[in-house]
Amino acid sequence: MTFTPYERPVQAAFVGLGRIYDLNMRAYVDNPDVEVVALVDPDEDRRTQRLADWPMARTFASVAELADSGLAVDAVEALLPIPLHVEGVIELLDHGWHVNLQKPMCNDLPSAQRMLDAAEANGRILRVMENYIFYEPLRRLKECVESGEIGEVRGYHMKMVGSGRGGWDVPASSWRWQFQQMQDGRGILVFDDGWHKLATALWLFGPIREVRAWVGSTEVFPTIEIDAPSTIVWEHENGIRGVWDITLAPDMYLRSDYYTNDERWEVTGNRGYGRVNRCTGRGIQQPSLEIYAEGEMRSYHALDDDWASSFRDSGRHWINWLRHGEGPLLWSGQEGVNVLRFALAAYASSVAGGLGIDPASLT
Repeated sequence: MTFTPYERPVQAAFVGLGRIYDLNMRAYVDNPDVEVVALVDPDEDRRTQRLADWPMARTFASVAELADSGLAVDAVEALLPIPLHVEGVIELLDHGWHVNLQKPMCNDLPSAQRMLDAAEANGRILRVMENYIFYEPLRRLKECVESGEIGEVRGYHMKMVGSGRGGWDVPASSWRWQFQQMQDGRGILVFDDGWHKLATALWLFGPIREVRAWVGSTEVFPTIEIDAPSTIVWEHENGIRGVWDITLAPDMYLRSDYYTNDERWEVTGNRGYGRVNRCTGRGIQQPSLEIYAEGEMRSYHALDDDWASSFRDSGRHWINWLRHGEGPLLWSGQEGVNVLRFALAAYASSVAGGLGIDPASLT
């Protein structure tokens, strides 16, 4: 579709005011390119609480109320629970609003296609937000790889440990939606948080040729199982191979201002390696980025490695794109489908006992 940038501040609405709102709203604070005009959530207490951030905004209990109000809206931050994404996003697009959608996009390819079709039919933009590719240590790692500083890439490894202690409080309502996702076969580590890790793989090294996976399960409460230990291995079309190891440590304390994930990335070239030591949590208390090449280790101590800053910068990128139309969306709806295919290929491989699956073959 042809997009015409706005010649005035974007009129924006937040739809969904739960825990993740605290991160996404940072892009809008003191941003002259956007005006928050509406807050939408069925919970009156949430609406009252968030109104303190935007005293000039109007509040609504539903999207239908917002639409009926006649208030002018250009774009929406869609912070809905995942099971509500498909119908919710289609409703937003049908009202003629551009949508910045939280990941995961949805649970299956037919649903994703419905969302893409709705965006095209309404002439609106559907963006699938990905904050990790705006995390400064990861961006600097990508620059290191592309500069050739560590030589030709030979492979890379991601590690994630999900711990059960530390971090911020997550409302019970958020966990209920996650439990529904688990029952639908979309686990919190491989699919929900894992969406970020798969997205960084595509961002770093491009399309995937084959995926092999073994998705495990650990019961943490009666009827509640977490999708770990899990191992996912893949090969990019350029021949680079990656591996992602997921471990569950429910009794481990992890210092974090956010979720209690201990995450690491390491890319190995034929002359050295680069590694990001942490992201969401504060596990390894070393510089967030280290580069080893030619017998020397360079450590980066002054990067903006607060995880929340990646939400701020991703949101600012979206707002800037609406105002000026500059650069890629990161991610477009179709690019979001590529991440979804990657995740679904991992599940299909695991069901088949680790058989290699081409994400493009999924229908």
